[in-house]
Amino acid sequence: MNPYRKQYRWSNVFAMIRNLKLAPKICADDFSHRLVVITGATSGIGNATAEKFAAQGADLLLINRDEKKTEQLCAQLRQQFRTNCDYIIADFSKQSDVRDAAGQLAALPRDIDVLIHNAGVYLTQKTLTQDGLEMVFQVNYLSTFILNYVLLEKFKAQNRGRILFVNSEAYRFAVWGLDFDDLLWQKRRYSGLKSYGESKLAQLLSMLVLQQAYQGSAVTVNAMHPGNVRTNSGQSNGWLYKIFKRLLVDPSALPVSVAAEALYYLGASAEVQGLSGKFFNLTTLEEPAPPALDRDAAQTLWQISLQLGGFDAK
Repeated sequence: MNPYRKQYRWSNVFAMIRNLKLAPKICADDFSHRLVVITGATSGIGNATAEKFAAQGADLLLINRDEKKTEQLCAQLRQQFRTNCDYIIADFSKQSDVRDAAGQLAALPRDIDVLIHNAGVYLTQKTLTQDGLEMVFQVNYLSTFILNYVLLEKFKAQNRGRILFVNSEAYRFAVWGLDFDDLLWQKRRYSGLKSYGESKLAQLLSMLVLQQAYQGSAVTVNAMHPGNVRTNSGQSNGWLYKIFKRLLVDPSALPVSVAAEALYYLGASAEVQGLSGKFFNLTTLEEPAPPALDRDAAQTLWQISLQLGGFDAK
């Protein structure tokens, strides 16, 4: 039986449907020489977001897995916007790469103003990483956990900064919450939608713990649904998924600039200063579904994530 069944309210679902039709709020504030870290910036939402922040004068530090594409992107941003752009190469399907990237961020001699967790993957077939973990869980969730955990002390020391998850309304596919007996899909029949939804729910649960960790500081942690925007996600899936996406998803999809505008607003606008632990549908504040508000589940996930990430449980 679903432990959250009695907590669900139809009004929240209807609110989500209404919110999907809303445009993002626009922030025109300057962001000159503020440091913005973006993961997965060589295409899609990450690429558009890098351009948006660069256009407003931000210094960029991009974390991507393809060095050639990243070099080309940084060169383009420097030439087009006269911005500072640097990068770290890391494959988020490899924990060693993620920990190395996290260490480099933690050692930066300057503050991180905005950290945007954008890198992600959607797969229709179960795939394991070289660490032996399910790919979607590791790339979408565990990599963000490792980065955030290693950076805890840096953000506390700088006492300011905004951490943003590019999340998804797809977390609602995890209607029953996380299956802590089978987080890595070793027992259950694999489902691409459920796997993706659980990885996004895991992000939201980790946000609850992070918000508590930064309580009393000026560091905020929030998540946002980027809307139905046209990206190249799922390109490694089979022909059936690609046909489904091309015929049924892409025709109604919006340009990725819509999501970039929302991320800039959440990262730069004074209107959201001090808001933390919130979920936004683009820039509209939204009450999450009950599984994303379960603090006991959040603490359980945090302890499991410490073990999976190779840290001492606390």
